[in-house]
Amino acid sequence: MIKKKLLPISLTVFALISDQLSKAFIAKNWPENTFISDVFNNDIVWIYHVRNTAIAFSLGHSLPDWLKPVLFILLPVAVLIFLAAYYFKSDEFTTAQRWALAGILGGGLGNLIDRIFRPDGVVDFISIKFYGFFGFERWPTFNLADSFVVIFGILLLITVFMPVQETKPTKETE
Repeated sequence: MIKKKLLPISLTVFALISDQLSKAFIAKNWPENTFISDVFNNDIVWIYHVRNTAIAFSLGHSLPDWLKPVLFILLPVAVLIFLAAYYFKSDEFTTAQRWALAGILGGGLGNLIDRIFRPDGVVDFISIKFYGFFGFERWPTFNLADSFVVIFGILLLITVFMPVQETKPTKETE
């Protein structure tokens, strides 16, 4: 059971490291508000270094400065601690749900580190053309941590609403 719970944490570590390395690379090599046009040479995917002092889609950008640390640091810390504690305490999760939670934890930690240690805001740098869907010509700029949270959040929802029965090993399959 310990191996079943610890192995998915490798995804948490991978998400955190890949996110922080990519952000460090962008922050070191390109000034803020710089469009890096020669990377993909197309109109679909752009690398554009921006900072976000709020949360997803810049929600909360206009909140008072004293409230931002409470909502954007303390609340996420509490949620991540709760998720991690529940992850290790509970035996109710399927294998897929454990991996999904591990991906969410890694992405959440990646952005939390930025909020704590980058006073200019979370480093965002991936801009995707969205062709006017939902009123966006381009999707709001994001980073790898955001991707991990969204992708694994969707996978978690799928596993909750479309559960797959896990088979228990028998003597023949061991």
